[in-house]
Amino acid sequence: MKILLISILATLSLTACGNDDIYTLYRTGVGLPELRIHIATFDSDDSRDAKFKTYNQDNCQIAAQLFQSQPNVSTKYWCEKGAYKK
Repeated sequence: MKILLISILATLSLTACGNDDIYTLYRTGVGLPELRIHIATFDSDDSRDAKFKTYNQDNCQIAAQLFQSQPNVSTKYWCEKGAYKK
């Protein structure tokens, strides 16, 4: 019973530790610049290592640049801080 209680408490404490360094990659639609389409969410937990402070932001921006730089791409890619929102 003690092990079960400890496991539950450990799980709850981990879920309470939110990662505030989440970035989400979006794009517009082909010919529809008002669309906001979810592509990916960057939510690696790097909070324990200060040198990776912008890890998720950097990776999101790199992905946006790589998508955007493909030949004949007419959609726009961008990153927003936070988890996916409709």
